[in-house]
This record gives sequence, C-alpha cells and structure tokens, in this order.
Amino acid sequence: MENYTIDNFMKTNLLPVVPLRGKVAFPSVSVSFEVGRETTLKAINRASATVDKLVFICTQKVTEKDDINENDIYTVGCVAKIKQVAQLSGGVIRVLCEGLYRAKANKICFEEGHFYAVAQEFPFQDGDEVLQEAHFRTVKALVKDVFALDGKIPKETVAKLELTRDANAYMHIALSAMRVKVEIKQQSLAETDTVKRLQILERCLNDELEISKVEKKIAGAVRQSIDKSQKDYFLREQLKAIHNELGDGGKEEDEFREKIKAKNLPKGLEEKCLKEIDRMEKMQSSSPEYTVISGYIEQVLSLPWTEETTDTESLQECIAVLDSDHYGLDKIKERIVEYLAVLKLTGNMKAPILCFVGPPGVGKTSIAQSIARALNRKFVRMSLGGVKDEAEIRGHRRTYIGAMPGRILYGMKNAGSINPVFLLDEIDKITSDMHGDPSSALLEALDPEQNSTFRDRYLEYAYDLSKVLFLTTANSLDTIPAPLRDRMEIIELSGYTLEEKSEIAERYLLPKQLKANGLKEKCVSLDEDAYRYLIEGYTREAGVRTLERTIGSICRKVAVKHAQNKRAPRVKLTAEKIKQLLGAPKFTIDESSLLPKVGEVTGLAWTAVGGTTLAVEVTTMKGKGELRLTGRLGDVMKESAQTALSFIRSRADEYGIAQETFATTDLHIHFPEGATPKDGPSAGITVATAILSALTGKQARGDLAMTGEITLRGNVLPIGGLKEKSLAARRVGIKTVIIPKGNQKDLEELPDALKKEVRFIPVERVEEVFAIAILDGAKTQSKPRKRAQAKPMPLPIREEPVRDNVRCDG
Repeated sequence: MENYTIDNFMKTNLLPVVPLRGKVAFPSVSVSFEVGRETTLKAINRASATVDKLVFICTQKVTEKDDINENDIYTVGCVAKIKQVAQLSGGVIRVLCEGLYRAKANKICFEEGHFYAVAQEFPFQDGDEVLQEAHFRTVKALVKDVFALDGKIPKETVAKLELTRDANAYMHIALSAMRVKVEIKQQSLAETDTVKRLQILERCLNDELEISKVEKKIAGAVRQSIDKSQKDYFLREQLKAIHNELGDGGKEEDEFREKIKAKNLPKGLEEKCLKEIDRMEKMQSSSPEYTVISGYIEQVLSLPWTEETTDTESLQECIAVLDSDHYGLDKIKERIVEYLAVLKLTGNMKAPILCFVGPPGVGKTSIAQSIARALNRKFVRMSLGGVKDEAEIRGHRRTYIGAMPGRILYGMKNAGSINPVFLLDEIDKITSDMHGDPSSALLEALDPEQNSTFRDRYLEYAYDLSKVLFLTTANSLDTIPAPLRDRMEIIELSGYTLEEKSEIAERYLLPKQLKANGLKEKCVSLDEDAYRYLIEGYTREAGVRTLERTIGSICRKVAVKHAQNKRAPRVKLTAEKIKQLLGAPKFTIDESSLLPKVGEVTGLAWTAVGGTTLAVEVTTMKGKGELRLTGRLGDVMKESAQTALSFIRSRADEYGIAQETFATTDLHIHFPEGATPKDGPSAGITVATAILSALTGKQARGDLAMTGEITLRGNVLPIGGLKEKSLAARRVGIKTVIIPKGNQKDLEELPDALKKEVRFIPVERVEEVFAIAILDGAKTQSKPRKRAQAKPMPLPIREEPVRDNVRCDG
C-alpha cells in the first residue's frame, strides 16, 4: 500500500473488509452471517485481534463468484463492530456484527491474505422537512400493510419500528427485515439524500404489496386444489371397495401382507412391516412416500431370514474339493477342515473371521471360491478396493432420496441364504474421507460376538450375520486398523517355490489356458526342465499370475499354428522351443553380481508383493567424518545404519582401523532403487558388513546374502519373512544365506527343496558374519567381549510392512 500500513490503520480508519454475498449491512442494525472463505476468515481474525473490533462490511456484486478482487465489491458499505464469533463444523464460523455508520471506501487493497479499505464516514443528508415527513408517513403506512400480509416478520422488529422516529434508521430496520432484492438495498444504502431514499423504499414497498396480494391469491388456489385432491382420494377409496366387493380388484398391500406372513420374519420386523403397510393404505399410490414404503417392504422380502444351505458332511469330500482346485495352501485347508469338524460335532458354532495375507497371485481370492464349493455354500464377493464411504457398508437412511441397503445386505440378498461364504476382497485398500470410515463400519460385521445383531441404516432392524463365513484378503496388514485386525484370524500365505510353481503350472495353469485358447488336452506339454526354464527366465514373482499369462502366450502361438493347419502335431516344449516362441529370457542371473566386491553386500527384504534382494553400497571419501544415507530410507533403517557404524567404530582397533579414519573420512551408504521407500531394522548386519569392507578395503562375498538386526553390542536379532527372503535369494542365484540364530526354528517350515538348494548359516554374533562374508575373515574376526549372563529381553512387536514399500524386518 502506498500511504497506509498495518501499523497505523487505527489512525487512518484502515479496516479489514468483509464482503457479503446476498446481504447488505445497515447502520444501527445487527447482521449475522457465516464465513468460510479464507480471505474473509483472515479479515475477521485480524479485526478480532484489535481493541475496537471494527470491520468494513460491503456487498459482493456477483454472488456466485469465489475469487474476487477490489472491482467485485461495492465501495459504499457499513462500518460495524464484531459482537460475537462462533465456531461451526467444517472450518466455518458464524459472526454477529452491529452496524455503526455508513462509510465509503476511498481505497481498497489486498494485503496479508485479505482486503483492507480506507473507510471514511459517509453521512446521510436530510432534505425539505415537509416533503421528507410526507414520504416518511407514506413509507410507514406501506410497511404496516406489507408486514400484515407477510406474517413472517418478527414481533420484535415491528415493535422496534414503532419506536423509531428517525427516517434513515426506520428504513434500515425495514429493509433488513424485508425480502427485497440485494440491488435495491444497496441502492438505498448508496443514496445520500434522505428524500430520495424514502422514494426508493416507497416504490419497493408498492411492488412488495402487489407481490404479497398475488401470493395470497395463489395460496387460496392451492388450498382449493388440496381440497379437490382429498375429495378424489375419498372417491378413489370408495371405488376400490366396490371393486373388492365385486371380486375384480386386488391391492398391492394385500399381496405384501401375504408374502410377509409366508416369509417367517422375526416377530418385531413383521409387526413393523405390517404397520408400514397400514400407512400405505392411507396414501395415494402416486405419493413419493408410498413408493419409499413399497421399496422398503420389497427389500425386506428379498433378504434371506431363515433360508440356508446344508454343509458338506464328509470331511474327505471337503478335502478332495480343496485339493482339486489348489496346490499347497495347507494352513487354509487345515483351518477349514477344523471348522467343518467342530461344526459337525457341535451342530452349531459361530463362524470364524479369516484373513488371508500374502503377495499377489498366491491364490487368496480363488481359494475362497473353492472353500464355498467344498462347504456346499453360496459364494459372495465384495471388493473393498477404493471404498471410502461408510454408507456403502451400512446403507443410507430411508429419509434420503434413492436410499438403499449397504453392500453387505446387498450381498446377502444375492446369496439367498443366511450362511454363505462372504469374501471381503482387498480389505487393506479401504480408505476414509469426510463421509466416514468404512473400516469402523466393518467392526460390527466382523465381530463374532456382535454380528448376530448387525444393523443396517436402511433396514433399521437387527440382521443375523453369525452364520456367515467371512473371509478377507490383504497384501499387507499395515494399512488395516488395529481394532479391525484384532477381530480377524490371520493366516499368512507365502510365495511359491520353484517346485510348487511347476506343479501348479502343470496341474492347473496349463489345462486352464489350453481350454481358454480352444486347444485339446495334452496338445501342449512341457517337461520338468522346460517348466524350470520358463519360471526362472520369464517370471520373477511370489505368485503365479505372470506365469499364467506367459503360458497363455505360448498357447496362443500354438493356437495360431493349429488354426492354420488342423493336423498340426502335438507340441512338446523344451527350453529351446520356449525361447523361439517367447524370445530371449527376461530375467537372467548376472554372474558378475556374485563376484566379491569392496563395500557392496547383498541383503534381503520383504515387500507386499514378496521377498526381494537389497543391495547395500558403501563408499568412503575424504571429509569430516560425516555419514550420508540415501535411497529413500525410513527412520528405523537410518537408525540401524547408525548402529552398525557405531559398532564398527567401537571395535576399530580389533579390525585394524585407525580412529583418525572416522574423523577424516566421510561414509556414503546407498540403497539402490532410490524411488522405492525402504524401512526396517533387519539390514543391520548387511550394512555393518559393507561398512567394514569399505573401511578395510577387503572384499565382501557376492555369492551370499544376509538378513538380521544388529545391536550396539554386536548381537544378531531375529527377523520375519524368512521364506520370502530365501526365495528371493534363490531367484537371483544366491545359494548361501546368513540368518539370525533366533530364526533357526523357522527353517523347519521351509520346503525341503528350498533347503536343499540354499545353505542357511545361523549366527548369533556379528563377528561370525564378518568371518563368513569378508574374504580373509580371520583378520577381521574379533573375540566377543565377555558379558554378564542376562535374561533375554522380549523383542518389540513388529508391524507388517507398508504396501509397495521395501521392509527389511519381514
């Protein structure tokens, strides 16, 4: 601003500007309005912080415009004092102001996020006393007539007008109470001459008087129309009675009653529905409420209340169905057989809530369909990916237009039985927004102690979900809220080994793709070596989705030959033929990566899509002893790297490293694939090994991988996700893996084929890691310090990894 600043605005009447939409503020009149616009909120806050709490209230020219400038507001307004500010929801405030005097903005500018105005008092000027008094009396008479016809003017306003003797004050009170166009109110406020202001109000009042008379006439005509509608309704009811007596008429209400009595509904719900039908009989069929009630009754009748399917009685039959559809997945199959066995012995039990957690493509969704088939139950699938409105789970209240039940009741309606297998797919992809949190709405449905009385907002009655077998799937538990996770029985699915993928491909994927591409059985066959070549060379995943697509690609190419020549011979694929059909392998083992290097060590990590290898690179340079970490690391991983460095530094003399090295050498630790977030503590021994290799200049073995958390005392702590990490090492050709001794018990759960190909070396101290990983390890191995025997401390609880992030803690 040129001549005005924030510091001296009280001296020059520099006031914050409050532009109103659809309202005009008058002197001596209180005005209330809501503020949600950021610029106006700042103006109110600025004025509230002053002693006088004054603002310049003006009117916005275009009501619908949000982003305004100084040309979009009228310059004549009202200086008002803020009386009250109330906080509403959604960041909106309600402000009550009292108008003091009319003012004109000589200058409007934008500063500090809101408008300021140099407001100068702009008083009214009286005219000829006789003429002014005559117009004033006319205005008062017209105001009484208009107010008498309106009937909505508060009594306090009428009483205040009777006590007002000043013509300008009278006009301000009357205009504030009347439903007059904003342009007319602004014209009256901007006019200086009192007589002309009275004339403007006279014209406005005469128009309002005519409008009120027309409104009264229209209201009378509407009442006559309503009386006629009531008469028509009475006659129509008599006509229905005549049709019923003659036996040629039927009522929808009677049909509903018969269906409700035959449906065997709960007693309370049956009474409620019959009351709703009684209401329907008193309404016209064209009434919107009639349609709402009719739709509600139809929804109630479409839901299963007592209908249920009979479960498979033979456990062997159930096992046979599960085995015929899926290879492996023993934990899930065992849990389903346990449930069926207990159900068979007790006759009744609450269904468990199972959550299958694992990488994509391992069969989480398809096993749910097999479970339904094995139990002889209906199957319902509900995808939760992207669901962010609580109403999608619980439904809408019937008061809303177009209301409907939630997706759980919609699934029950489609199932047609009260005991289906209900799959909630991708439960870890639920989001929340201003409409509520769907995961909170699922708490009741997924709680065996509560879901017998699940309440949908549309149904408004308890619905029994206790016999439903709820299954959920997720790639990661990290994004599932703890209360929801606590209600589910977690079953983890690991990635498949090479042998398991070969079996799955031969038993299920190849026959499926042959059928999908119009080829006969055994038209294409692969031997064991061909499967291995196909899996290792063209896929790199925990599941089998890419493998299925690759087999599908082979089948399509064979289908082309059979389409051209129907007598084409059967194809027995070898590695060479696969290469001819698909081209060069996409994935090969880089032999150079297995060579020993200085400052580079291979670690193992866990992701939501399976295990992966994680290279750690360390380089040294002259500097001031600083440590630089790159690769988009989380706080836990940064702390793990600092712990590793501190351990090496504390044992520097034992490894032949001069203490001055740490003061004159900078260390840069980098984790490649910097765009991928990484976190977790289990890269500790990997980082420590890479640091020691870089500082001593000795090579670290490239043909082994390692995983384990390091402590300041050099202990190696257990990790999670051992199977996935081991499979990742095997995929890149690494045959030796260093693991914490605390994970030795987990080796029993690993497949025998994996244990035959990969050598696992359990370690308890980081010195053992150095002796194995760093060439000429005898020189780097130090004697463990003697420590007092202490009770082992419990490990902290680890959460599952974040989706799409690389976690080094399993």
